[in-house]
Amino acid sequence: MMASELRFRSIWISDIHLGTAGCQADYLLDFLKHTESEQLYLVGDIIDGWAMKRSWYWQQSHNDVIQKILRKARKGTQVTYIPGNHDEGARQFIGLMFGEIKIEDEVIHTMANGKKYLVIHGDQFDGVIQCARWLAVVGDQAYELTLKLNRWFNRARARMGLGYWSLSQYLKHKVKKAVSFVSDFEEAVAAEAKKRDLDGVICGHIHKAEMRMIDGIEYCNDGDWVESLSALVEMPNGELRILTWQKMYDAQTANIHKLLSPIEPQTV
Repeated sequence: MMASELRFRSIWISDIHLGTAGCQADYLLDFLKHTESEQLYLVGDIIDGWAMKRSWYWQQSHNDVIQKILRKARKGTQVTYIPGNHDEGARQFIGLMFGEIKIEDEVIHTMANGKKYLVIHGDQFDGVIQCARWLAVVGDQAYELTLKLNRWFNRARARMGLGYWSLSQYLKHKVKKAVSFVSDFEEAVAAEAKKRDLDGVICGHIHKAEMRMIDGIEYCNDGDWVESLSALVEMPNGELRILTWQKMYDAQTANIHKLLSPIEPQTV
């Protein structure tokens, strides 16, 4: 493990889905232990209320993640929690504080370089959730089944000495309608930031870490802690980067420079 911590001005994480078997809480806890920031944004779907209504699943590691975040808040990290659709029950507490954590519906974040970004979970721009909630719940259950198959598949790969591979990410890229949905979502979120005369938008929701330019707006998605194990981080100069985490910190040490290399934006 690295002796020094990775320090950033700001960190954004979302779609942790605590309360589900698919949650990679151990990976996230490792990330939280070895990173520090002035500001930490929890961009929705932190606790999966949908899944917990169906069946109870809660591990010690899920408690540890919450305790670690609360500890960071007590020690001076400015923690902001923006609820998503899976933890929408927390939206009734918007504007309040919980254990030094501020709960907001959305935030305008100003980078060190002066650029302003809308920070929002993003489910407000998901037509399925807004217009056909029952279909979203059915889709969520199908996604949960895919993750179970994915865990079985990767245990088999591990025994063969092979690395992690995401079945659900593969299916998303292969299914034309899923690809179209992601593109429509990204463009809708970017359009909202453009309407407000902002420089960019930071969101989660679709479990796809990405940074790219859309019609003059920098679209940033911090990914998730079910599949991609990723976070969006702000460097001291205001530059944004996607950091993909690995549990084995010695592997992280070897690859850290590669993981922190800038991602070239693509113009749409």
